[in-house]
Amino acid sequence: MAFPIKTCVVCGDEFELRPGKPGFANRCPSCSEPESSESESARPITDPVDRRIESEVNALRRRAMRDMLYRKDS
Repeated sequence: MAFPIKTCVVCGDEFELRPGKPGFANRCPSCSEPESSESESARPITDPVDRRIESEVNALRRRAMRDMLYRKDS
């Protein structure tokens, strides 16, 4: 049985949609590859000051979400 032929939404090339293809089903394998800038931005924060700032921001975000979710409407 042949694999379905799809057209890439990014570059317009046709490709076979195979079961183990990484990435999106509507993009060809070359357009589905992650760019190097995305992998660099996903690096963990190693500076102690940055970690402290990040934890404070997360705490404020959690508090704001809790306040919005459990606020009494009176």
